[in-house]
Amino acid sequence: MNADHGNILAGARVATRLPAQDLDRARRFYSEQLGLEPVDERPGGLLYRCGGVDFVVFRSTGASPGTFTQMALEVDDIETAVSELKRRGVVFEEVDVPGLRTRNGIAEIEGNYPSKGARGERGAWFRDSEGNLLGIGELVF
Repeated sequence: MNADHGNILAGARVATRLPAQDLDRARRFYSEQLGLEPVDERPGGLLYRCGGVDFVVFRSTGASPGTFTQMALEVDDIETAVSELKRRGVVFEEVDVPGLRTRNGIAEIEGNYPSKGARGERGAWFRDSEGNLLGIGELVF
């Protein structure tokens, strides 16, 4: 086996795709609640960019189950981010399961990936207008 075959995707850019039953409703949510505007659009799709990384909200007849985090955003100050998003009308999930419990919408998460150099993370979750579960995280050093 040629060693190059193992790295064929290593340099690929990753772009999240989030389904929307109602693209106009999703555009309003991302604009009004998250303060994001599409950087480009095409029929049936809105392209957003955060921190140099793209994600797309696309018209779909399928619905998100919203049972897992579909996209996460890392921020430097989660308390400020959560406070500002709450002010804009975003409703954060309260979680209370073994090993994960939120207080005022924010959970303390033990451990992290060694490559990030953090000892843990703080996280918060909310749903967009289409039921997609989105997360916000702050590394704890």
